[in-house]
Amino acid sequence: SAEKYLVKKGKDYLRFPQAPHLLWSRFLKAGREDVALPEITFDPQRTAVILYSGGTSGTPKGICLSDLNFNACAMQAREAIGEEFRTGLRMLSCMPLFHGFGLGINLHTVLIHGACCLLMPTFTTKTYARMLIKKRPHFIAGVPAIFEALLHSPQLEKADLSFLMGMFCGGDSLSVEQKKRIDAFLAARGASIQVREGYGLTECVTASCLTPKHEHREGSIGIPFPDTEYGIVQPGTDDLLPPRQEGEIILRGPTVMLGYLNDAEETAKTLRRLADGNIWLYTGDLGYMDEDGYVYFRQRLKRMIVTNGYNVYPSQLENVIDSCPEVDYSCVIGVKDPWRSQRVKAFIVLKPGIPADDGTRERILDQLRLHIAAYALPREIEFRKELPKTLVGKVAYRLLEQEETASCV
Repeated sequence: SAEKYLVKKGKDYLRFPQAPHLLWSRFLKAGREDVALPEITFDPQRTAVILYSGGTSGTPKGICLSDLNFNACAMQAREAIGEEFRTGLRMLSCMPLFHGFGLGINLHTVLIHGACCLLMPTFTTKTYARMLIKKRPHFIAGVPAIFEALLHSPQLEKADLSFLMGMFCGGDSLSVEQKKRIDAFLAARGASIQVREGYGLTECVTASCLTPKHEHREGSIGIPFPDTEYGIVQPGTDDLLPPRQEGEIILRGPTVMLGYLNDAEETAKTLRRLADGNIWLYTGDLGYMDEDGYVYFRQRLKRMIVTNGYNVYPSQLENVIDSCPEVDYSCVIGVKDPWRSQRVKAFIVLKPGIPADDGTRERILDQLRLHIAAYALPREIEFRKELPKTLVGKVAYRLLEQEETASCV
C-alpha cells in the first residue's frame, strides 16, 4: 500500500534534491498553461545521459550517450520487435532506470511511441505476478533471473497469459534450457509467443541485436538491429573472421556511445576506426556469426578460464549444468591452482526439494561427463541456497571470485 511504501521507502525521498528540480504537480500545471519553452538545438555530439557500467567485468566507467543514441535505439527496437507500439499498449518494467536496458528499452522506447510504461520500483515474484494478473501488460522485459522466478510462482500456476504480445530477455545470457522452460511455461498458460533474447551493452545504450519474431536458431541471440552492423575479429587484432569462426564481437551504428567520461585512453581501446573508415565498438565479448548473419554469443572474453593450457568458457558449462534436472541455476568461475593455473569451480542452486548432498553432486557430475571434456569438468561443486546478484539481476560472478581469492589468502 502507499502507506507502507511511505514508511519503508518513501521517507528516504521526502527531502527535495539540491539540484534543479520541478515538482510533478507544477509540471502538470505547466502543460495546461501557455508557457514558452526554451529553444533547444539538436546536437548529436551532446552528452544527454551518463550511465555507468555494472562493474561485473572491471572498474565501472561513465558512458556518455547522446539524444541520437537513445532515439535511434527506440526506432531500431520498434522495427526489430515487429509490433506497433501505440496508445493503449502497456509494458511492465521493473528494470532499474540507471541501466541501459531499463532506461533505453523499458522506458524510452515505450514512451517515445505513445505506449504506457508500468514501472515497478523493486522486484519480488509475488508483486510481479500480481501486476501481471491485474494489469495484463502486452509486453514484459527483464533479465533471466526475473523470468526464472516466475516459473516457481504459485500465483501464476493457472494464470491466463494470452494477453502477452512480447516477452524480451536481456542483460544477461539466457541458457538454452532456460528458454525451453520459459517457452513451455508461456504455452501452458495460453500465450502465443516465445521469449525473445536480446544482446547489447551500455556502450551502445542497450540491445542492438534480437531474435526474430518467427524464427529461432538454438543458441543464437538473433540478428542485428536495423542500421547496425556486426563483425567478428580475431581477439587482440582488427582482422575480420569468416562465418562460424569465434572471435571478439564488434559492432557499429547510430547507438554507439560518444565515449567514456574523462577517459580518452579507454575510449580509444573500445572505439576504433578501421580500414573501412567507420568507428567500431569492441565489445569484449566472444562469439561468432553464421552465414545468414545470426549472432551467437559465447561469453565475456575476460571470463575465460585457462586450466592446464586449455581454454574453458564458463557460460558454456553453465548451459550444461542448468540442463540437469536437479539444477535451478549455476555460476562457474576459475579458482587459482598451483598446478593447473586455474581449476574450475561450480556454484549451484538446486531446485526445491533436492538434497544438497554427495549423492546429488555425483548425479550431476555423471551427467556433465556425458557432455563436457574431462579437462573442463568442475573440480569443485558448491551448493548454495542463492547466489549474489548485481543491481540489474545478473549473477555477480566477480563477488564469487573475490570470495575465493580472500579464502586463499
